Amino acid sequence: MNPRDKFISALERKPITGRVPHFELVFFLTMEAFGKVHPSHRNYYQWDQMGERERNLHRNDIADIQIAIAEKYEHSAIYLCTVSNNPYALRYDVDECTRMIDLLREKSGDKYCIMLPGDATFSIPNGSDMLGFSYRISDDPSGLHRQAAAMVDQALEEAQKYRQHGGADGFIMAADYCLNSGPFLSPGQFGEFVTPYLARLIEGYRQLGFYTVKHTDGNIMPILDQLVEANPHALHSIDPQAGVDIAEVKRICGKKICLIGNVNCGLLQNGTDNEVVENVRYALKNGMPGGGYIFSTSNCIYSGMTLARYELMLDVWKTEGVY
Repeated sequence: MNPRDKFISALERKPITGRVPHFELVFFLTMEAFGKVHPSHRNYYQWDQMGERERNLHRNDIADIQIAIAEKYEHSAIYLCTVSNNPYALRYDVDECTRMIDLLREKSGDKYCIMLPGDATFSIPNGSDMLGFSYRISDDPSGLHRQAAAMVDQALEEAQKYRQHGGADGFIMAADYCLNSGPFLSPGQFGEFVTPYLARLIEGYRQLGFYTVKHTDGNIMPILDQLVEANPHALHSIDPQAGVDIAEVKRICGKKICLIGNVNCGLLQNGTDNEVVENVRYALKNGMPGGGYIFSTSNCIYSGMTLARYELMLDVWKTEGVY
């Protein structure tokens, strides 16, 4: 089985032999690892000023960096989270994304799953929008419902184009719903304004043949049942910094959904080596049994984290994360 095969088998909760698959949403430490600035740290405000030749150089460099990360750190999937002029969007321009899909397939074949940004549900509003969103729940609930439905409709139209083009395997749905204290909406409100649209979006993706990974940081426990009922293939990141215990999540829903996580990013940055090793062992011990598990951190490999700590985490995985 190549890395893509293992990733898909884990998403489908099928038996795997050998090492459990590994994946990170983003690996930002490209300067330390490869001597190159990470694509999302570049000034893409100049994108519109570039000629097509310069844009192609950027596209190829982005693809090369993504593949280099996957090769060196044995990732089973590439999350196409950085393209051209908007590295932080939940969805991107379809034409630009398909260019990157083609480049990745040209350079790496079918070795890796290619996952696209694809969320179209309400997430935690930023500070300037929180008050207005809160008022709308009371004053304009029908308007919120219309907006939620329209966002899903647009995402599924884009997904149709990706299916026609080919090359992509699925979507990372990265709208964050939860703080460390719990979801940004009460479970009842979440069940009204988010869950039905999340479920419809996932069902639409599934009907088109795509895999779905639902990401959210924070304490998901008050809405875990709703996330599982929405029927994604996998749930990421099982956040220990918000008190989410992978053993408990595995007990509750491990037979229904693949889990991705949950090595504590806080310990990777600020803990001791021994704490990191024990935390990695805990994630593996409780995530692996019965399959349906992909090894990763509880967020991503972000700027400021020590590369040596990530490599220590991988050393434990390589020796102990084996079926």
